Amino acid sequence: MSLAAEAFVSQIAAAEPWPQNATLYQPLREDQILLSDCASSLAVQAYLRMCGLPVRVCCRANAEYMSPSGKVPFIHVGNQVVSELGPIVQFTKAKGHSLSDGLDDVQRAEMKAYMELVNNMLLTAELYIQWCDDTTASEITRQRYSSPYSWPLNHILAYQKQWEVRRKMNAIGWAGKGLEQVYEDVSQCCQALSQRLGTQPFFFNKQPTELDALVFGHLFTILTTRLTTDELSERIKSCSNLLSFCRRIEQTYFEEDKDSQSAGSQYSRGPSLF
Repeated sequence: MSLAAEAFVSQIAAAEPWPQNATLYQPLREDQILLSDCASSLAVQAYLRMCGLPVRVCCRANAEYMSPSGKVPFIHVGNQVVSELGPIVQFTKAKGHSLSDGLDDVQRAEMKAYMELVNNMLLTAELYIQWCDDTTASEITRQRYSSPYSWPLNHILAYQKQWEVRRKMNAIGWAGKGLEQVYEDVSQCCQALSQRLGTQPFFFNKQPTELDALVFGHLFTILTTRLTTDELSERIKSCSNLLSFCRRIEQTYFEEDKDSQSAGSQYSRGPSLF
């Protein structure tokens, strides 16, 4: 999108208040959604909850193909459709809702650097484990990803997606890594996040930012998702302050969901750490 087009969209967004019927779309939660997509969806849900913006979670088998970017989640707000956390943050900012306005330029640059770290390490590790680890791919990933479709489309779509992810891993230099190296990368990422968080309630002291939403989405999902081994979640559990961080955000922003896990609830973040 050109700068002129982005400016035009921002003007339109700013002119309309946030509606009560805003909808977030993601794949089917019980049978289809994968670790990486679940983490990304939860990050957006956490961000919107932190902003105090209501959204209804709608699960669709074809959510990936409905998305304008081909990635989930995406939100439908008024006549606008926006996908992925970064563009959604900019969209809400245009409407006057921002979590990082109180940061100075140095803090904002630091926040963006840590968000890049999470996307480059945690998200990439999730994709690698899902599609490049043969055991996980055969026992979990391909079955879940293709579950809404019948033969032979289910096999075609699953192997097509696996090929796309493996091609991406090759392009970014991850194809030659083994699982142990991926786990070590996750450990280093968690250690960096743990050091930055320290004893603060959030990464930038007392107020959450989009970094907190992103980190929570990925860490919480890893901690509560069944994989073929517990190795990935164990790397997170070694950082006690990150565990406390996840519990704090769950308790603060998702407490009401504990007693309301039906399909009609506003937010859909799956299991609990409590």
